[in-house]
Amino acid sequence: MEFHENPLAFNKMVVESLLEDGSDPHATYVIEHHFSSTDFNKLEKAAVAAYKYGFEATDADEYITDDGEEILSFDVVAQTTLSVEAINEQTKKMAEMAKEFGVEYDGWGTEFIEPELDD
Repeated sequence: MEFHENPLAFNKMVVESLLEDGSDPHATYVIEHHFSSTDFNKLEKAAVAAYKYGFEATDADEYITDDGEEILSFDVVAQTTLSVEAINEQTKKMAEMAKEFGVEYDGWGTEFIEPELDD
């Protein structure tokens, strides 16, 4: 399943997969929400909005597609528990922000976190 097909179902699938694979259910996760655009000004406005909403934003990176199109992208960085509800709320906020500024919201990612072993 791809994020754009059904974002909330995708969120549930990813969270459940991480937990089934043994990722720490009690850890705080860094969630990177991915944004892109061919228009730097729109992307910059979205990044400024992310800061205003209390998130961090990475510097923009430039990519050239196979057909020669320049794409700019950045990540909005958030922290949360591995909760479908919390990630759904973030996803909704990111989608609203993308729509407001005319940029693409390409979903999110995080890393597997090993549970801490009790001594």
